[in-house]
Amino acid sequence: MSERLSPVAARRIALAAQGFGRARPASVGQAQLRREIERLALHQIDSVNVLARAHYLPAFSRLGGYDRSLLDEAAWGRKRSRRMFEYWAHEASLLPLDLQPLLRWRMAEADRGERGWTGLRAFANERRAEAETVLERIRAEGPLGASDFTEEKSRSGWWAWGDSKRRLEWLFWAGHITTATRRGSFERVYDLTERVIPADILALPTPTKTDAHRALVDRAARAMGVATETDLRDYFRTGVAETRQAVLELAEEGLLLPATVDGWRHPAWLHRDARHPRRITARALLAPFDPLIWERARTERLFDFRYRIEIYTPAEKRQYGYYVLPFLLGDRLVARVDLKADRQASVLRVQSTHLETGAPAGTRGELAQELTEMARWLGLEAVE
Repeated sequence: MSERLSPVAARRIALAAQGFGRARPASVGQAQLRREIERLALHQIDSVNVLARAHYLPAFSRLGGYDRSLLDEAAWGRKRSRRMFEYWAHEASLLPLDLQPLLRWRMAEADRGERGWTGLRAFANERRAEAETVLERIRAEGPLGASDFTEEKSRSGWWAWGDSKRRLEWLFWAGHITTATRRGSFERVYDLTERVIPADILALPTPTKTDAHRALVDRAARAMGVATETDLRDYFRTGVAETRQAVLELAEEGLLLPATVDGWRHPAWLHRDARHPRRITARALLAPFDPLIWERARTERLFDFRYRIEIYTPAEKRQYGYYVLPFLLGDRLVARVDLKADRQASVLRVQSTHLETGAPAGTRGELAQELTEMARWLGLEAVE
């Protein structure tokens, strides 16, 4: 039997699964942050820093003001205090350490030249010796970034890669190295995986690809509450056939329950442990790469809210702005704001505000309070 859900019920289930609807804690320590990390299962990394790095924002949206050094320590701190590692999941992502074994199949495919960007795959085969030379240098010298290689020093920009950077990225894809830390410019610094990932994680058995997909789809379903098969596939970017098989197996085990959401074109799956709140009380600004809204078609289905990031759109053609954050109030997306952290002037600049049709009367006041809290969190003195 398929459970029938209204669009409002589906939206509230999704919000609860993502950590909304609970009061923000009075203070945030590692325990609160750890629960948020486990709930979301990944934080997408993005280089844009016009407001704050994307991986910091989901925790602020759910927990309120917190010390960002807590996330830095969990992601790139001392080995004994690490709780996360970097790898390709949804996109470049920070993930809980216990997911590392579940992604080893992806690393193995990259090692065989079956996965990763086309320009990197040669290092798995005919150019492997070049990558091995880089690996041996890291083994001997310790952590290195691309800028530590001569031909990379004059390069700048996210995709201005020379051969050394490509070799490093292939070694990263293949799991031979991982991110040890990030430099002030947000440059990735690589080290041998065994010198970064705790030994107890590396000692965990490697599941089969089938078992890994089942576990990843389960984590995705927990993080979303209710989702279509396409939504589940998108969370960790798993394959079509593998995801479908995992869904069928999880449904047979009773972990996924079939559901029909009124207005959705495709069948949905409800996680067995999903909460069904009758109302959601929430107030949050959402980063463009927040897992609640990163899949734009799902965002439209859940919130009737069409959202596109316009970073790569010429300024004169933008509809809403450069770095626009939707504003969640209650269980609806009621506004969007284009924000910039002017660190030199110590001001959070609200470059535009657009209210959605039917936004509640108190939206502007609630938004002003959230902007004030965000400015305080970012160490800025004013909102303009």
